[in-house]
Amino acid sequence: MDDKTESDQLKSQPVDYLVSAIKGTLGAIPFAGSLLAELASTVIPNQRIDRIAMFAQVLDKKLAKLDQEFVRSQLADEQFTDLLEEGIRQATRSLNDDRREFIANLITYSLSQHDIEYNESKHLMRILSELNDIEIVWLRFYLEPTMNGDEEFRNKHANILTPVMAVLNDPPHIHDKESLQNSYTEHLTQLGLLETHYKTDMATHVPVYNRFTGAPEVQAHEITRLGSLLLRQIGLQNPE
Repeated sequence: MDDKTESDQLKSQPVDYLVSAIKGTLGAIPFAGSLLAELASTVIPNQRIDRIAMFAQVLDKKLAKLDQEFVRSQLADEQFTDLLEEGIRQATRSLNDDRREFIANLITYSLSQHDIEYNESKHLMRILSELNDIEIVWLRFYLEPTMNGDEEFRNKHANILTPVMAVLNDPPHIHDKESLQNSYTEHLTQLGLLETHYKTDMATHVPVYNRFTGAPEVQAHEITRLGSLLLRQIGLQNPE
């Protein structure tokens, strides 16, 4: 008996056989599975099917709360199928359940909130693809950045959110960690999800500059409307 797993065996088969297997696997999942199976032949040949199957199960639970006839009718809308295809692509790269949940939430939200167009949801999906899991945690942190804000969330992600503040005599790996932590906030700012507030002199109202780097001193970061919208669509912020 070959020691290869089922996934390894599937990868060694021709693309047509793999696509057939993908459709068969997805077809066993009542509603979302059949939707994704219709797109499988053009979107996910040669991709791992286990992640897609897990994603379909998550999406199926969410779509079950919507009018299924309406959802199926949206397959005639190219903007929706484009969004769904992008969701599938990202699901093939998802390494954890949380990421699959975010993608499924965004697709479901696009179907239930008519004030957001599908192409706008796809834009948010692309932004999501540019964020790693740590950056999503930091973005969620800035919803309640006050001293006692959302202690449960902070405790859960203390390994990520505990500030790293290196001093001159610290070993290199501490400085490296500080640089990485700062880069997460910088990337969120570059994507328009956070905005930066700089320190100013109280008397002159002139920006304060760091005497070592020459850069303006950062006072705080604040989540933007776009950042809040993204969190809402992926299920990390209450719709209200």
